[in-house]
Amino acid sequence: MLRLLSLLFFFCAARAFGAQPNVIYIMTDQQSADALSCRMGDRYLKTPALDSLAARGTFFTRAYTPNPLCMPARNSIFTGRYPHETGVTDNAEMNTGFALNAAEFPTMGTYFRQAGYQTAYYGKWHLAYDQQKPETHGFEMLGGTKPIIDADSAEKAVSFLNQKHEKPFLLVVSFLNPHNVCELARGQELNNGPIGTPPPVAERPPAPANLAPPQNEPDSMTKIRAGYHANPAFPVGNFSPAMWQALRWGYYRLIEKVDAEIGKVLAAVKAAGLEENTLIVFTADHGECAGAHGLNQKTVFYEESSRVPLIISLPGQKAARTSELFVNTGTDLLPTMFDVAGLARSSKLTGVSLRAPTNGEPVKVWRDQVVVENNMSQGGLVDGSVPMTEGRMVRTDRYKYCVYANGEHRESLVDLQKDPGEMHDLARDPAFRDTLLAMRERLRKFGAETNDKLVATMLADDVKPRPFAIVTQPKRGGS
Repeated sequence: MLRLLSLLFFFCAARAFGAQPNVIYIMTDQQSADALSCRMGDRYLKTPALDSLAARGTFFTRAYTPNPLCMPARNSIFTGRYPHETGVTDNAEMNTGFALNAAEFPTMGTYFRQAGYQTAYYGKWHLAYDQQKPETHGFEMLGGTKPIIDADSAEKAVSFLNQKHEKPFLLVVSFLNPHNVCELARGQELNNGPIGTPPPVAERPPAPANLAPPQNEPDSMTKIRAGYHANPAFPVGNFSPAMWQALRWGYYRLIEKVDAEIGKVLAAVKAAGLEENTLIVFTADHGECAGAHGLNQKTVFYEESSRVPLIISLPGQKAARTSELFVNTGTDLLPTMFDVAGLARSSKLTGVSLRAPTNGEPVKVWRDQVVVENNMSQGGLVDGSVPMTEGRMVRTDRYKYCVYANGEHRESLVDLQKDPGEMHDLARDPAFRDTLLAMRERLRKFGAETNDKLVATMLADDVKPRPFAIVTQPKRGGS
């Protein structure tokens, strides 16, 4: 009887969306949540391809990366597990040969391949699996160049879509840009091609209103900022407002370049007549500060770095929708894909499917917060030392609370309704003591429920000062 009911469930799910829908997952690298013309207007940025997807999909305005850095975010998204579960918390694993246990942490490629799907992956990898061993990650067809060229990734994806498919497929297209903003800040060659020269200052996008560091910020962040600015990978410590304007102009050009490549993929989907039976998910692994609080790149908890674009278009969806539900892209995307495809999900996946809100169905119960993790280990002071600290962030409807493992003052609290630019830290304001304690308790509960052992350590002893973890050989990462 149970087997019969299970088969009936999967049959109904397949009937609702068409028999075994295809799944296309498109990801950019380092694109902030509102960096699309359908979100910010088209005066400084034009993204017609992504705008067209948003026009027939659902845009989630409160989607957050599990960790605002490439490897932790990607390995979380592809396994559906938190970074503290996978153990991939920074980019160091990229150069050490570290590999995740494929039996404990199957990827979306493995899940879908075992379900009978054809699986293909083109573009940037950055996963802690041996790319040459499909048995560890599940992707049968692979393709990418070094350095990564987005036009090549799009060409391979289009070629795949033009093939005749005997069974449903999972196609991942992982683009590099606008990640070239890292090289742009350093004055280096852009491996995806030049973008031209910035126009006169008056014609550039304005510098961000939150260019200065927050008032009363924790010394954890002050020390990290100093370390970043001393590192040649983050050469922005002396940027003038005009220089930040030039960087933001370039950042938008890089987004336009990758949008054009995404447009090729979406056009191929339409030309092949696949729109009616294909789930399309678009997001970015993390955002980009682009001057917010005097920083470029990512890793930090500020909105520009941690909040990401997320568009989900169900098979045959025509109506544009917007959702303000809290989403963790690391835990929620795989359950969504499984739900739409009618596949069973592992009990180890704790995320929530977004199928119902994407489809405009009322949602009675949803989480009232989202938690983000980070590991800031990419700076480097002039004496050759590197201040390092990990942190956790809790975002509710009104407040954002952050706590760090090291520092004299290790907490921050911001009222995002009154202070969306995160300019005034309230953690040491006695008037907000009760709010601070309530946010601590939220994080404490999350740590217990998800076995995040670092949470208890950070919140122990009433968040008393803890010395910084210092290494003497600087990590010169950042990309």
